[in-house]
Amino acid sequence: MLSRLLLITLLTLLNGCASSPKFDTREVDFSLTPISVIAEQENSPGKHVLWGGVILATKNLKTSTQIEVLAYPLDSYHTPQKDQKPLGRFIIHHPGYLEPTLYTQGKIVTVRGDIRKIEKGKVGESEYSYPVIYAQQLHLWSGDSNRVKTRLHIGIGIGL
Repeated sequence: MLSRLLLITLLTLLNGCASSPKFDTREVDFSLTPISVIAEQENSPGKHVLWGGVILATKNLKTSTQIEVLAYPLDSYHTPQKDQKPLGRFIIHHPGYLEPTLYTQGKIVTVRGDIRKIEKGKVGESEYSYPVIYAQQLHLWSGDSNRVKTRLHIGIGIGL
């Protein structure tokens, strides 16, 4: 009886230590990138994506927040990999207010949402087309998100 209680307590504690968010990826089209969406603008609206990257700018609007992001490939935890080649820029449209001192330049985010439109803008003096993602789930990563992650899996046998 004591061993069962100890095992249940251990499993509960291990489950509580999980730091990666759970994204609903059932309808996500993983083949899409900001660059591919810009190339095929007419086929992209309404598609669901899971993208992430580095925040370039955050702007609060009247009823929403707009975040400009430089996209990077995601790892298996859905963390943007800044050591990889960028995949283009996109804009996150998030309903409501997000604190710009938290969602500041250089921070890392991952968003799940649907592509609503392509918005024209500028990068410096150059014209740029931004895919606009309406956020359904948004995760701001902590400063140590790119560290090596380890997991303990308990099932049939024990793996580290």
